[in-house]
Amino acid sequence: MQSSFTTPTAASPVTGFIMESLQSKAHAEAHKPVVEKTQHHKGEPGHIDEMISTFRAALRSAAGGALDVSPYDTAWVTLVRKLDGGEGPEFPLSIDWIARNQLPDGSWGDEAFFLVQDRLINTLACVIALKTWNVHSDKCNKGLSFIHENIKRLREDENRMLVAFEMTFTMLLEMAKDIGLDLPYDEPALQDIYAKRDLKLAMIPMDVLYSVPTALLFSLEGIPGLDWDRLFKLQSPDGSFSRAPAATAYALLQTGNKKCLEFLTDIVNKFNGGAPFIYPLELFERLWVVDRLERLGISSYFRSEIGSYLDYVYRHWSDEGIGSTWNSKVKDLDDTAMGIRLLRQHGYHVSIEALKCFEAKDFSFFQTTGFETTSQSVTAMYNVYRVADQAAFPGDDGVIQRAKAYSYAFLQQRRAAGDLNDKWIISSGLPSELAYGLDFPWKANLPRVQTRMYLEQYGGSKDVWIGKNLYRMNLVNNDLLLKLAKADFSNFQRQCRLECQGLERWCEKNNLEMYGVTPQSAVRAYFLAAANIFEPDRAAERLGWARTAVIAQAISSCFLSSNPHVTESMLEELNSELTSEGHNLARHGEKYSTTENSLLNALHELINLFAPGEDASNNLREAWKSWLIELTRNGGHESCEGNTALLLVRIVEIYSGRHCSANQNLKLSEYSQLEKLTSSICSKLGSRTLSQVNRNGTTTENTENLEQQVDQEMQELAQCVFQTCDAISRVTKETFLHVTRTYYYVAHSSSETIDSHISKVIFEDVMGSPN
Repeated sequence: MQSSFTTPTAASPVTGFIMESLQSKAHAEAHKPVVEKTQHHKGEPGHIDEMISTFRAALRSAAGGALDVSPYDTAWVTLVRKLDGGEGPEFPLSIDWIARNQLPDGSWGDEAFFLVQDRLINTLACVIALKTWNVHSDKCNKGLSFIHENIKRLREDENRMLVAFEMTFTMLLEMAKDIGLDLPYDEPALQDIYAKRDLKLAMIPMDVLYSVPTALLFSLEGIPGLDWDRLFKLQSPDGSFSRAPAATAYALLQTGNKKCLEFLTDIVNKFNGGAPFIYPLELFERLWVVDRLERLGISSYFRSEIGSYLDYVYRHWSDEGIGSTWNSKVKDLDDTAMGIRLLRQHGYHVSIEALKCFEAKDFSFFQTTGFETTSQSVTAMYNVYRVADQAAFPGDDGVIQRAKAYSYAFLQQRRAAGDLNDKWIISSGLPSELAYGLDFPWKANLPRVQTRMYLEQYGGSKDVWIGKNLYRMNLVNNDLLLKLAKADFSNFQRQCRLECQGLERWCEKNNLEMYGVTPQSAVRAYFLAAANIFEPDRAAERLGWARTAVIAQAISSCFLSSNPHVTESMLEELNSELTSEGHNLARHGEKYSTTENSLLNALHELINLFAPGEDASNNLREAWKSWLIELTRNGGHESCEGNTALLLVRIVEIYSGRHCSANQNLKLSEYSQLEKLTSSICSKLGSRTLSQVNRNGTTTENTENLEQQVDQEMQELAQCVFQTCDAISRVTKETFLHVTRTYYYVAHSSSETIDSHISKVIFEDVMGSPN
């Protein structure tokens, strides 16, 4: 490991690839416009602005959740007889939906992903519905044939069980017997399911079922012998049981309850005869959409929609946690953890106390309130880890640390065992997503690196959710969203390659290599800037950061030189550049003439040529003077890292045009606190990195203490950035965080890892995106 501004070692093979890519691609693209369009199929939006507008409209039209229809739940709704005493179904439109949506192989279920449990439970339910009303006998027979052909395959999916499958599927089998359906009821695979059903029913705490809302209400249609008088005390205000159409239809079949009828009527009208597996699901959808937009790196296009979504979540926040909808009586750990993290990071004041509602006596964590579930979800535990890793603030209750310890240990254990199948989602990118999240804690996670990784992990519409059958979250897992993110990232890469080429030419022109600045170290400096500040209109800030890092490295290498004359001569020339002499030289548009003074030429250009105005030049000069004073005071050693971090912050702010308010910010105690924390953290990280290098990577007690101190100060910095008043702009506060996380990233990562990330973020095209 090495410090971000020390002279780099010889180029690695990866670095060589980077530089070859830089030279070939940057030259070829120098005359190309920034990508604005992507290839697309007929009828699909292709221009980035069109894609943004299309998805924005979808976000704004979202109500209870963009879900697809569940054949299983629709079949249960179909079984409801007319409640006015007439013959026939109460919901004939539901029969029409079933008839229209049989798949070519005779089954019902998710067409794009074959899971035998999903196909069998959906098909059996639909066949029962058609047989009950003696309609569409051809479709019924075709469905029966599919069941006969596939029933033996039930054991294929033993490691991926649908919610309450052992109860709901066996209930359907009993119903099938009652109406005389010809099925292989003695099939050994079915006997296994019955055995699991008996075990599950024996474990259900019936006293709890009738006394408090629990997740069991979601699958009432699989529980025989219910006391409905007691259960209706737990009916939701909308008339449903846990917003589940199948469970509510079962209650309506048993009791004729009018509120159940009202709920189902509303659902059938909304979904044109069909019924989703649950509705509404709007808190869950809003939180997960915001999370995806941020990790895909395109949240800046949807700031208004994200603000509206999080305002909605905050209005329905409770210190007992939240569920997947605003009126859910059952709170769940997944939504609660995601809610705490996103709300805190967007400036909402919410307590961590809600996590206590999901903590068991042994300090483990369970999924839902009501009673402690026995199986854990990988993704739920990952969201618990993320909130503890990313949104812990000083003064939080100890539950946040217990949550982090438990979730981290759980995930590492499952990762080591290669057991990362989740109970809520089927996603091929999940193992890689978890590995990256565990290997790169938030403190060391640079935004554009995360996005590049997530573009490979996010499956779009290929990701399938698991309920009582498979279902799709069409806003959360969206191909247009993935297409937009890839096009946006490709634009970013093209701009980066052009800016890298310009930085390389600038370094060559000023002969900075004689001061230890190699092409590789220049690319690394640029990467660290671009991985944090990636918006197209912020090129001046990126390049200001990168050029400053390069010059700071060059000046530091001079002070670390064993030749005292070089140091003394350099100090005199730097003082001249940063005082009236250099200012007068700048006024006349002159340059330093000798090759030996090329470093001063570079600094001269940074201050006077690239600066956005004379006021900015003056501010830049003052920033460099402050840095130089500290450098000479410390003899150019690593202890100056904190001062260099503050220099980067000030340079970014000046190049952004925010330098006018920066002078006012200096008077604020909050700004002083941001500077203090940034300097302290980066100094410690520089010290830790040097210690690791000197000791060949061994961890000492002193290093462990530094780690604890850095963690505490990072929490303070995060709280300052996310939760403090608006006297300082959010963008300015984030600059402190970006610079600090960059230092943590460098201290955390090997040179090989950094080179790999440089390659992926800047030079390797994203698959499926325009070149």
